[in-house]
Amino acid sequence: MARRSGVSARMLRHYESLGLVRPTGRTGAGYREYSSEDIRRIFHIESLRSLGLSLREVKRALDDPGFRPSELVDDLIRQTRERIASETELLTRLRRIGAAEPAGWEDVLQIVALLHALGSESAGKRQRAALSSVEEGPVPVEALAEAALSEADPNVAGALRWALAQSGDGGLPLLAEGLGSPVAEVRKRAVQSIAEISNGEATALLQDALTSRDIVVRRYAALALGARGVADAVPTLIDMIVEETNDADAADALSALASDPALAEQIATSLVGCLADGTVESPARRRLTQALADIPGLTASRALEDLSHDKDRAVALTATYVLKLRDAR
Repeated sequence: MARRSGVSARMLRHYESLGLVRPTGRTGAGYREYSSEDIRRIFHIESLRSLGLSLREVKRALDDPGFRPSELVDDLIRQTRERIASETELLTRLRRIGAAEPAGWEDVLQIVALLHALGSESAGKRQRAALSSVEEGPVPVEALAEAALSEADPNVAGALRWALAQSGDGGLPLLAEGLGSPVAEVRKRAVQSIAEISNGEATALLQDALTSRDIVVRRYAALALGARGVADAVPTLIDMIVEETNDADAADALSALASDPALAEQIATSLVGCLADGTVESPARRRLTQALADIPGLTASRALEDLSHDKDRAVALTATYVLKLRDAR
């Protein structure tokens, strides 16, 4: 029977001890005799075991007349998903350890400890892990990037962005994926993290982000690009001033860009164009006038002179004050 079924004699005896199989009879010499029904039951047992059932569950499935296969299958699906999730998590952890290229077991243990700390429920532990990661040997950069994309605590998120910036550009592929996430918060965290990394690849990602459908992503990208002297950020920065969204930071970014004389003229012309738009309301016109204060060149000075006579008193007073400051400088 063992040869024909592929089930070992020892396992057949175990099945019998559990009541799963009861041989039809015995020979005069004491050998077990199996009928065709016994053989069929053995194959049924093996089929159910191949689905991941325990022997107790197999016995219940075969002997309980009220047994409902659908319930068992649903339970097996749930268990299998949990097992796959657990194995996937283990695979990810192992891949991260390998990517960090540990030199010895001490490095491996440090990386494992860091991964555990980054997954802690305590925000304080996560923050300490992020801050200490750069100094404690090989860094699993992908783990830092993934943590940065999922971190809701602002203090921990800041520490993770700093750690990523110190660790090079290894996390950029994951952060680039984050820019396309269907979750708005993940997109925001991705662009904030990329903005902390100062190399050319990060700058290229930020330039791509200027065309994002997510206005929050566009604004963070523009602020970072303005600080890097990228002229493509100008239209978004001006829109931020008009819409009073981080307008002070946007004006500072325009001022930094205007250190290039060619860009200064372009920025001044764009600001004047917005001021000439009849749909821009008074508070926004005042903010645009203030933004002209730190833009050097004749175009900005002439625009301010004209604005000092603006029919909107608030705009005229702002322009007059800004001119005095420019004259003093």
